[in-house]
Amino acid sequence: MTAWTLSGHWVAYEKPNYMGYQYIMGPGEYPDYHCWMGFNNCIRSCQMFPPYRGSYRMRIYNRPDMMGQSMEFMDDCPNVYDRFRFRDIYSCNIMEGYWIFYEHPNYRGRQYILRPGEYRACGDWGCHNPMVGSFRRMRTM
Repeated sequence: MTAWTLSGHWVAYEKPNYMGYQYIMGPGEYPDYHCWMGFNNCIRSCQMFPPYRGSYRMRIYNRPDMMGQSMEFMDDCPNVYDRFRFRDIYSCNIMEGYWIFYEHPNYRGRQYILRPGEYRACGDWGCHNPMVGSFRRMRTM
């Protein structure tokens, strides 16, 4: 399956009704599912992500319900453990901007898009496991 995006960012979902694995695609050509870091070539729903040019700010926590150790971020983080000293993020507060959490360091593995708001448990952003290896800001190109 080949995909092209001409402008903006799109979030493609493995299942209908914006469910399942999430894949973030910026402008460009994606000749096969490996190019968008997909686990298979199945896309059943998608939505365009609104452009955003403001500032970015979030606070992550090593416990559910915004408890435990926390740290605030305003920039990309290729390795969460190196900066936060915890492998698991159980909750977070996205104060400004749109962020992408990745399952593994260096922006690899499953992707989760986070909009501004409080996420009191990892299931709130669609994850069953609190391990986050890296994250970055979703910036408009």
